[in-house]
Amino acid sequence: MKVKQISVFLENKAGRLANVTRTLGNANVNIRALCIADTADFGILRIIVDKPDQAYEVLKGAGFSATETDVLAIELPDVPGGLAAVLETMGQAQINIEYLYAFITRSAENAVIIFRVENPEEAISLLEKSHVKILPGELVYSL
Repeated sequence: MKVKQISVFLENKAGRLANVTRTLGNANVNIRALCIADTADFGILRIIVDKPDQAYEVLKGAGFSATETDVLAIELPDVPGGLAAVLETMGQAQINIEYLYAFITRSAENAVIIFRVENPEEAISLLEKSHVKILPGELVYSL
């Protein structure tokens, strides 16, 4: 039920993000979702791709500082308050969310939320008990 996310440390310089995306594109790796957290000097690009193992190897081979992280992906109806209900459930269970980001599926009826949590196994158990749809990596990579 976990999804592999690739994190890439980038200097905050013009063209660095383009270099990462071109490197992946040249390797025929498709980006499914991404987010960037930045400071004045550097940024961390977090991506979900269709071929995570290949992406990791290609990026490392190209000299990028990359790591793999397990994250959770859930699918929710794209309606007001949908995310709030899940976040409230996790908060009541004292599950700390380190970060999250979202994207819309091609049908645009549902949103997919990527979560990085302190205790993934506990979060998976809670979400399953709460009837929240957790997406396996293979499905997310193919969206």
